[in-house]
Amino acid sequence: MSKQQNDQKPILEMQHIYKHYEGVKALSDIHLDLFPGEVHALIGENGAGKSTLVKIIMGVIQADSGTIYLDGEEVKITNPQAAQKHGISAIYQEPMVFPDLNVAENIFISHAQRGSIVRWAKMFQDAEEILSKLDVKLNVRMPARGLTVAAQQAVEIAKAISLNVRILIMDEPTSSLSAHEVDRLFKLIKSLKKQGVAILFIGHRLEEVMQIADRVTVFRDGCWISSSPRDEVTIEGVIRDMVGREIGEFFSKTKTERGDLLMSVCELSKENIFQDINFDVYRGEVLGFAGLIGSRRTDVGLALFGVEPADGGEIKIEGVPCRIRSPRQALRLGIAYATEDRRSLGLTMPMSICSNISLPLLRDYLNRFGLIKRREEEKTAETFRQRLEIRAPSVHVIVENLSGGNQQKVMLSKWLNASPKLLILDEPTRGIDVGTKAAVHNIINDLTSSGIAVILISSDLPEVLAMSDRILVMREGKQMGIFETKKAKQELIMAAAMGQNNNKQEFAL
Repeated sequence: MSKQQNDQKPILEMQHIYKHYEGVKALSDIHLDLFPGEVHALIGENGAGKSTLVKIIMGVIQADSGTIYLDGEEVKITNPQAAQKHGISAIYQEPMVFPDLNVAENIFISHAQRGSIVRWAKMFQDAEEILSKLDVKLNVRMPARGLTVAAQQAVEIAKAISLNVRILIMDEPTSSLSAHEVDRLFKLIKSLKKQGVAILFIGHRLEEVMQIADRVTVFRDGCWISSSPRDEVTIEGVIRDMVGREIGEFFSKTKTERGDLLMSVCELSKENIFQDINFDVYRGEVLGFAGLIGSRRTDVGLALFGVEPADGGEIKIEGVPCRIRSPRQALRLGIAYATEDRRSLGLTMPMSICSNISLPLLRDYLNRFGLIKRREEEKTAETFRQRLEIRAPSVHVIVENLSGGNQQKVMLSKWLNASPKLLILDEPTRGIDVGTKAAVHNIINDLTSSGIAVILISSDLPEVLAMSDRILVMREGKQMGIFETKKAKQELIMAAAMGQNNNKQEFAL
């Protein structure tokens, strides 16, 4: 226990919290406390119960049993408005700003009352004062539509301060930020600490957690596992608590023999997006795509899948030239694409696991009367549920109710069901925990062992280096080189991504 905790009483205490869904244990006998001026990190695998706990604190759902204390007094938080009155706010992975309102309006949106007259000058002045306390420089009169994710988060924090926040929950706040933006966010967090705000920080990037946290609590399978001051915690110990076993190596690629040439791309271009992309992909290999934000890696993947077709160059599949103008055509050619945006583009959230997995091949599950062959559809989905270890009691569970890691597994199942020759994986491990990340890497190994080619697009450079056979580096829509992983070091890849490899050395096989 830190000196600060010895001197102060907790703002929030949660004791013996239980929550079950459809017979599934979400939380079991959970204990958690938050102290003023403390960053308390809560970590665990997807499905560990973190989001459920946040929903209970915010009054979105109610615990089946257990007690919540604020300042030592028992309270019932029955809805988000009640949480707000208690000084509790939350900032989520994707900031919830109103794009057509200006910055000041977004900060004070929760103060609006029907029929009241807006004192614009005072609102702008108060917004500027709050942002000044955070050392954030924004034009409070500008629409929120043009703000970066980092700036939107600053607006959300300012909104919380305007509501006299005492407890701030930050759920995966760094997942969409660059390294510079993460540093900026951490400065804001330190500013909030000095103001006595208690912060519950939920994250998957363990290095960041260790950097910002004062205390670290681990959940596993809905249960409290450990809670310790930061200086008593190691990454290895945290991982062991998260997954219940030792994991010595998260990025572990199985060696496979490279097969025949599957795809050749020559001078592929899309006006004002990317130019002159050249590479080959072989059966049983992983070709990594690396580059900084704005390098246009994803745009090349979208072109290969026909979502945003290229307007120049040539693609050959097994030596046969082809023009890929739509995803349906790409699927017929044996190409599948797992998007980085699984919630908006990768999955149909209100539908079941079963329906999502069968969706790309729905015609194959129709009988001669045009009705879905439910048993066949369910059998396929159950096979993938077991194969990818999707944590759900049945294939009829709605995808929206799954954790992020399990949603990722459903999306992979959806495209694996299409039996692709080439699977494009765009940021397949973003926003998922280390245990699920290891599971995704094992899936990649299984795919390449069976002769499937994989294009791995990832901003996680250690992941690209460890899981790829070769790495194509891009910068601002241009190809900077293809490097054989055995000869490529992180510094070399970063130099290429930043445009510093003037010789554009190529180590491709």
